[in-house]
Amino acid sequence: MKMTAAGALIECLKEQGVEVVFGYPGGNILPVYDALCQSSDIKHILVRHEQGAVHAADGYARVTGRVGVCIATSGPGATNLVTGIATAYMDSIPLVVITGQVPTTMVGTDAFQEVDITGITIPITKHNYLVRDAAKLPLIIKRAFHIASTGRPGPVLIDLPKNVLQQEITYTQPTDLKLLGYKPTYRGHKSQVTTACNLIKHARRPVIYSGGGVIASNGSEVLTELAERISAPVVSTLMGLGGIPGCHPLSLGMLGLHGARYANMAVMECDVLVALGVRFDDRVAVDFSSFAPKAKIIHVDIDPAEIGKNVKIDVPIVGDVRMVMETMLGQLAAQKEEQWLAHIEELKKKYPLKYEQGTGLKPQSIIETIRELTSGEAIIVTDVGQHQMWAAQYYKAKKPRTFVSSGGLGTMGYGLPAAVGAKVGVPDRPVILITGDGSFQMNMQEFGTAVEQGLPIKVIIMNNHSLGMVRQLQEFYCDRRYMATIFTKNPDFVKFADVYDALGLRVTEAEELRDTLERALNSDGPVIIDCVIDQEENVYPMVLAGRPLSQSIDG
Repeated sequence: MKMTAAGALIECLKEQGVEVVFGYPGGNILPVYDALCQSSDIKHILVRHEQGAVHAADGYARVTGRVGVCIATSGPGATNLVTGIATAYMDSIPLVVITGQVPTTMVGTDAFQEVDITGITIPITKHNYLVRDAAKLPLIIKRAFHIASTGRPGPVLIDLPKNVLQQEITYTQPTDLKLLGYKPTYRGHKSQVTTACNLIKHARRPVIYSGGGVIASNGSEVLTELAERISAPVVSTLMGLGGIPGCHPLSLGMLGLHGARYANMAVMECDVLVALGVRFDDRVAVDFSSFAPKAKIIHVDIDPAEIGKNVKIDVPIVGDVRMVMETMLGQLAAQKEEQWLAHIEELKKKYPLKYEQGTGLKPQSIIETIRELTSGEAIIVTDVGQHQMWAAQYYKAKKPRTFVSSGGLGTMGYGLPAAVGAKVGVPDRPVILITGDGSFQMNMQEFGTAVEQGLPIKVIIMNNHSLGMVRQLQEFYCDRRYMATIFTKNPDFVKFADVYDALGLRVTEAEELRDTLERALNSDGPVIIDCVIDQEENVYPMVLAGRPLSQSIDG
């Protein structure tokens, strides 16, 4: 078929099963928008800012497991995507990012809205392309989706000069990817898996350390089966929440800097640590030298660059986490470590997650009430800060792909557009955004996108008139010298909702909470609930800098 390269791009997206894209138009990407206008097969969601587009595509990808797609024009349109691309890269989220570019004859001339976006994004993409030959576009699109979704997932950027998009080509679907040198290892080395299984068989205090790799590999059910088979409690990273049901007896929830103290103690006392799809990052292994000091460490990850990067590993296994776990199950008989599990129960009783039940509206109680009202079946999206940690501690996600949060980059402003993408991806599930007054104001314009698209997202704002997590750090490390962390003037978030003809509610007292949340959850449209909380409420437990996990403080 003869068509423009822009038309071929749309055909390629359809071939990849793309049903929705998130974007913002501009001059140099105009041919793509013209082609989209002539196709009824792909829905376009117009956001209010390009950063909203990439975060929405990210949220869509996290809840569906499919590749998220976003589109922006050249120059500032492309650079506005950078934070979202880095967010996806750090958390291994599959995206295809499409940007417009000035014509090839003007590349390098500092033309209007020209920027070297492929150069800028080299460190934060799995791969990127500047397309100079229109005939190669179909092959590049197919390669981009393959690279983004296989191995360790990640974002791939395709930069499209305007004159290339306007060229006419003979469109045929490529059949041969020809990706020399790109061959991810999926099945772990047999002898290494056997060595790992022998360690597990002789373990008396095993712990499974589960991360985002379990979610990415669709390995949650296998993880639960493995934990039950070897009587191993499971500690999770922020990205791994939902890998095992939060209410499962073997689930210890999140570990690390703000992890449950019993989860941290289990890691410090275990004799074998089975690390599955994790990075041993500094939010978990707060002090690398003292992490899991008594344990032999087995590390399974599809990315060989992560193994041994931060912590010494005894048994490295490169491979897909789910496939490796399935192989392990074939070699492991059921084993009961009653004494170890009894000790874990004692730790839970001795160091429970707790907060003062005094007067006023408690953020922890807000999260617990949300969980009760939704039976843990909602998709929870968070921004970054104290509210994120309270949600991670107290929501206890039941299923994978139902807890959506920016982990590695810690991107404030991520939550609202990601919630838009999540609701587009899974329209039949309730989507609740838990955010702070600081994070919400970074991308609050995307509430307009939710209203325009008729997406009944429920936005819970933990409003403490401050940048809560930074203020907490200043309390501990700066002797309460609060610099640039207190908001003396916030907007009226209830009136903000009203401006968009949406429902806005406010809660200031604990007695109002349940009825207000029920009203919001039963509403057909988007809702903002402004929850006014104490400015000096802190997140506990907390591990101070330079201390081992066993020395967290409880407040």
